[in-house]
Amino acid sequence: MVVGERKPIAEIKEMVRPYKKILVAGCETCTAESMSGGRKQVAELAAALEMAFRLEGKEMEILEISVDRQCIHEFLLDIVDQTAEVEAVVSIACGAGIQSVAERLPGKPVYPGLNTMFIGETSGAGIWQERCQGCGDCVLGITGGLCPVTRCAKGLLNGPCGGSQGGKCEVSMTLKCDVPCVWAMIYERLSQLGELDRLAIYQPPKDWRAGGFTGPRQLVRRNV
Repeated sequence: MVVGERKPIAEIKEMVRPYKKILVAGCETCTAESMSGGRKQVAELAAALEMAFRLEGKEMEILEISVDRQCIHEFLLDIVDQTAEVEAVVSIACGAGIQSVAERLPGKPVYPGLNTMFIGETSGAGIWQERCQGCGDCVLGITGGLCPVTRCAKGLLNGPCGGSQGGKCEVSMTLKCDVPCVWAMIYERLSQLGELDRLAIYQPPKDWRAGGFTGPRQLVRRNV
């Protein structure tokens, strides 16, 4: 799941200040799950913007819409239809969804209402935690299904380091909250699986080119 966080109202307001009629578009998949881009958040953002401009003495007409997924072009037809009568669009989908909307609306300004944060999971009520960086070279089969690239503060492929104490990472002191050492978790997991010998397998330095560091990535399936 892609996790996002809404931009400050002041920042969004400045983006759309030149316009009198805009559309706020939400996404009912990833950002809705992280309570930042669904139908409810569309309504909240529209109301907040309308009130902010009204306090300045400016009337701003704001339309609202939310679709299943903004990152898939087939789901964007309703958004495209509504944009015929607005001057600009504020999307509160992830960065991929925002770009999909912009591609379908070449003559219409499209602004981000969210900051895309990470690929993660819902770990509790109101808590989302990063779990994947999309590095393109997954090591989860070696590390018992726990990602050291993302969940180790140092991104160690061979761990743990000397800063791990009592199953906690040393960054816990800086962040003032308990941060589990993922290598301690990997040890416990592999112990449960009876596969501790995996820890003796040296992982060479990572080739980061698979993670898109040479340019935008794409996946093509010829048999589709």
